[in-house]
Amino acid sequence: MGVIDFLHERLGEWAITPIVQQFAGIFDFNGRFGVLFLSISYLAAYGLYRFRRHRGLTDAGSFWQFIGGGQVHFHPSAWLDYRYYFVRAILKVALVVPIVGLVDPYVLRSGDYIAFFTRLWGARPQLGETLGLSLAFGLGVFLVKDFVHYWAHRAFHSRWLWAFHKVHHSAPVLVPATASRVHFVEKIVSKLAVTACVGLYAGVFWYLCGGEISRYTLFGVTYLVFIFNGLAANLRHSHVWLSFGPVLEHLINSPAQHQIHHSDAPRHFNRNFGTNLSLWDWMFGTLYVTTSTPEDIRFGIRGPDQGRYLTLYSLIVTPFVETACKLARLRRGAGLPLTRKS
Repeated sequence: MGVIDFLHERLGEWAITPIVQQFAGIFDFNGRFGVLFLSISYLAAYGLYRFRRHRGLTDAGSFWQFIGGGQVHFHPSAWLDYRYYFVRAILKVALVVPIVGLVDPYVLRSGDYIAFFTRLWGARPQLGETLGLSLAFGLGVFLVKDFVHYWAHRAFHSRWLWAFHKVHHSAPVLVPATASRVHFVEKIVSKLAVTACVGLYAGVFWYLCGGEISRYTLFGVTYLVFIFNGLAANLRHSHVWLSFGPVLEHLINSPAQHQIHHSDAPRHFNRNFGTNLSLWDWMFGTLYVTTSTPEDIRFGIRGPDQGRYLTLYSLIVTPFVETACKLARLRRGAGLPLTRKS
């Protein structure tokens, strides 16, 4: 194989194919940022617009203005999010998958736990797979993933990991694609944590049932994820204020609650870490509930960090530079704190 052929093959494997697959992902149900869920979210936004306009609760002269207009959707930060959405596919192939692959063999799986429990207590009788067990297993997977995401999210607001999560909070405007503005280090940590915890859960569940039970899915997606993505989830990263009210927001994370999480006001720091459920925030003291009246909030991060995340390069490299500088200062005995959101 010649050099040109080799480079062409690698380019297709590492760049072209991932980008094509990322674009195709917009048309399936395996992610929130898809045509179906985007359509549902903006239909909900349109209904909200008509409701508020009818009651004189909005100054927006059109639906386009109501959802932010060109100043939001064509903002330089929004264009950066659109580009990063596709660059993330390349980072996944080039970095996330290989790194996770190196660690993955050392992560205990469901089969390891089943074997351990079988040696400890003996084999369990087969219960057989039923709809009830499938629904229960799917519910458990959803709860475990959401619980792990909550604590991983909190961890990345801590001193040593905030530099990486700051990438996500650096967006001064929110569009659905902002959900993909996540540093690959955070993706690696979250993926490994979820894999380990779901493996433990599945191992315990399957041992008690005497065999493997498949999770119940809708169109290939765990049914609860499908349902929660359908609750206008794409409006979490938008300028459309949609509150579920103080009662329901103790259980389910609303778009307004996540917008509070992105606020640069100190009173909103370290609130609403939940992904789908706000139950964990309620349980662990980080809950902030909203009302139907929009709060006056500004997105992004304060201080000198405002100008550090304006390019694809800065989104990827800046966290490493900031962490290295912090370690260097500590080694010199300076111990100077970094400016951070939390």
